[in-house]
Amino acid sequence: MAINLTSTITQLLTPEIIGQIASFLGIDRNTAQKAAGAAVPTILTSLSELTGTSAGASQLSKLLSQQQGGNPMDLLRTSGAEGFAQTGSNMLSGLFGGRTLDTMAQAIGRFAGMGDFGGKSLLGMIGPLVLGALGQHQRDAGLDANGLASLLRSQKDQMMAAIPSGLADQLGSAGLIDRTEAGVRSGMGAAAAAGSRMANASERAASGASQAALATAASTQWPYWLAALVVLGGLGWWALQRPSEPTVAETTTVTRPATGTIGMAPAGLTVDGVNLANKVNSSIDTLKTTLPTITDAAGAQAALPKINDTIAQLDGVKAQAAKLSPDKRSALAQLIAAATPTINEMCDKVLATPGVAALAKPAIDDLRAKLDALAKA
Repeated sequence: MAINLTSTITQLLTPEIIGQIASFLGIDRNTAQKAAGAAVPTILTSLSELTGTSAGASQLSKLLSQQQGGNPMDLLRTSGAEGFAQTGSNMLSGLFGGRTLDTMAQAIGRFAGMGDFGGKSLLGMIGPLVLGALGQHQRDAGLDANGLASLLRSQKDQMMAAIPSGLADQLGSAGLIDRTEAGVRSGMGAAAAAGSRMANASERAASGASQAALATAASTQWPYWLAALVVLGGLGWWALQRPSEPTVAETTTVTRPATGTIGMAPAGLTVDGVNLANKVNSSIDTLKTTLPTITDAAGAQAALPKINDTIAQLDGVKAQAAKLSPDKRSALAQLIAAATPTINEMCDKVLATPGVAALAKPAIDDLRAKLDALAKA
């Protein structure tokens, strides 16, 4: 039987962890407990949305494969609260996009009464706990990207139900979660239960005298029709409230803006005065604006110099990353791994464009090799 992810991860919020969060954010323990308990199902729900596409599932699975797991307090002691929170923010930003993370942080900050900045720092500290636990379960259960996605989506209703009502309202208003569908399912379940109770009552009445049974037989039919009408009415109301079925692009925009960025890195990832994560960010941004312009052979010819310049820049990052400590190289690799799937998806589109593959393939193969090498550093 699959574990309940929300419950299992929430149990990691020990009094010691809550104390560390409260101390770092300068808030009392009750506020820290309230915010942290709300952040876990919020992050999990967003991850279940992320895995709705194969690219998102692959992106998450690759990032989780590099999580070390282990005791959360050990992780906190290793990097310190500030470094821990910054790394967590970078990872979540890479998965969801900076704008979505900011909106989520604002909602949690308002819900817990600790402000926007406090909400983002809180998410940064909870993020590694959630991702670490997911990564450990993925390894223990031997799940691939599809298996992980299936697990998350199967528990989406549980995750959403665990989000406190006040926070869920804010997240729903911001477009980060869709409460309508869950609400309709709950309404349909209630209608079915009511219909069942009414039917049972009618059956008991029908077990009376034989002459009364004939009259009761007719009356026992109407509760089923009533239950069906309630269900159909609920479906009709739901359909009227939804203007149209969201397209894949619309869903992606709401739940996971395709920014593909890896965020700002902590100062520990700076070598010779250069912030390596920011340097990679620049490379990723260049690729994101250049690759979509390759729609024909002429576009490929124009884009290749920029792609080759980016490859050279990534070579420089690799050389400088060798000066980092092993744990910092691992942190940089995790950030790059979070951004790579977006670039790979763009590269696939370029290579599928008629008349372009022969020109672009050598540079794209080189680019992918560089990103893969950095993601494994």
